Amino acid sequence: MSHKTCRNELTESKFKELQDFINTRPQNQDSLIEVLHKAQEIFGYLPDRVQDFIGEKLHIPTAKVFGVVTFYSYFTTVPRGEYVISICMGTACFVRGAEDVLKEFENRLQINAGQTTPDGKYTIEVLRCVGACGLAPVVTINDKVYGHFTVEQVDEVLAEYGE
Repeated sequence: MSHKTCRNELTESKFKELQDFINTRPQNQDSLIEVLHKAQEIFGYLPDRVQDFIGEKLHIPTAKVFGVVTFYSYFTTVPRGEYVISICMGTACFVRGAEDVLKEFENRLQINAGQTTPDGKYTIEVLRCVGACGLAPVVTINDKVYGHFTVEQVDEVLAEYGE
């Protein structure tokens, strides 16, 4: 029986990959944001163990690492799904129906914003602004941007991701 490594597992090979990346950067707080981005790319989230590791390797207090992680909404301390569905709720998106789009995703996936489906496939999150107001309402799934998004597109886009 083969074992598929989950993106959110804290394996030693992932810590080695992060260490190799850190070795290419200045080992001080100037590299913190860049290292946090890389760590989240590798692990999928930034649990305490990863934050402790980063603090130790960059010679900065873990409390400072945690402060940066919690300040920026991009970073997460809990596992996210394989597909992160982000709905922009900035003013332009909101007035063009983003709230209805959010409700439709929540209904279809049976989770609320900020939650992940039990199978770990989808996370729904709300963003304040993605900076693409001309495309409002905007939905992003991982790095793919969908503009002028409508409630009717929810089923279509979920089918694209295998739902």
